[in-house]
Amino acid sequence: MPVTASTRDRATGVDIRIDRAGEGRPVAVFNGLLGLNEHWFGCLGPMTARSEVFLIQPPLLEMKGPGCNVEGVTRLAASVLDSLIDEPAVMVGNSLGGHVSLRLAMERPELVRAIVLVGSSGLWERTFEKGAEHNPSKDWLEKKIRDLFCDPAKMRPGMVDEAHAELSRRQSARALVKLGRSAKKDHLGDRLHQVKVPVLLAWGKNDTVTPPEVAEQFHELLPDSRLRWIDRCGHAPQIEQPTALAEHIDEFVAELDAIDAGLRDEGAGQGVA
Repeated sequence: MPVTASTRDRATGVDIRIDRAGEGRPVAVFNGLLGLNEHWFGCLGPMTARSEVFLIQPPLLEMKGPGCNVEGVTRLAASVLDSLIDEPAVMVGNSLGGHVSLRLAMERPELVRAIVLVGSSGLWERTFEKGAEHNPSKDWLEKKIRDLFCDPAKMRPGMVDEAHAELSRRQSARALVKLGRSAKKDHLGDRLHQVKVPVLLAWGKNDTVTPPEVAEQFHELLPDSRLRWIDRCGHAPQIEQPTALAEHIDEFVAELDAIDAGLRDEGAGQGVA
């Protein structure tokens, strides 16, 4: 099991949950709007083979005011990384977390060695906010959460109850709506050429929130990307197909290790000359 701790953002005072496991290259994982660190625990075996994994869970649905948008979440994520990690990390982001990872690569490139996008927003997504503004019912939430999965039997026990309890608070429903609308407005298509780091697209072949054509568009627009499909999988591979997702991430980290080793060898050779 990972080691759980928390940190408090210096600028905002927000408490952020951090789970960490493994040793090696730093990998920072960011969730989507209803994502929890526990959703990634099934991935940690393969992911920690060569990496120190930081699962980062800001209280997104407690955000309010002018900072309750993609820009505000990105600033919060950068502050956490500044506090936790002393070298460029691999960003792994599901849904909104992928969107934030891309903005970090463009705005704080010194923090980012590479990116893994898992059903990322930033181009097109079918979001939750429509119908969520006023006391979303448990039945409505169950349908929305079932739509995240290719096989609804893979839903974690208690997911609907957890989400319903969270969104029963008016502030949480408002934050969900604001963040979802902000993600839709923040279209990154014209900016993706600014992402200079390697990107892995690890995508559910049956994702209906960010469908396969969205992955293909990311693949076309990102200068250095590779696309890996996860069969029989929807929008949350970390829950539905954790082993397949984790193996793709570990292979990508191994690729980065080989690239960096080659660069070190090349630099050493030039030094001798």
